[in-house]
Amino acid sequence: MKILHLTLHKKWFDMIVSGEKKEEYREIKPYWDKRLNKEYDAILFKNGYQKNAPSVLVELLDVTKGQGWEDLGAPRHEVYVLRLGRTIEVKNYERT
Repeated sequence: MKILHLTLHKKWFDMIVSGEKKEEYREIKPYWDKRLNKEYDAILFKNGYQKNAPSVLVELLDVTKGQGWEDLGAPRHEVYVLRLGRTIEVKNYERT
């Protein structure tokens, strides 16, 4: 399984774990052009950089360019939209 690793702020991380947020956004820039030009099966989101930081592994359905939802963290211009599928695994996370 090919996994894309991304770190998120707690607000967005919590929304992905709860299933409320089904898309993640990244700026259209050369860094993301190169990184997202590969095939991935899933995304491993981490909330922090510690070894035991909360993490969630989520199926990646597809990557497109388009407008995202501002209330879900997207800027007001075109971005990469990473459409999320089912949650595969959650680690080191206590739901509050």
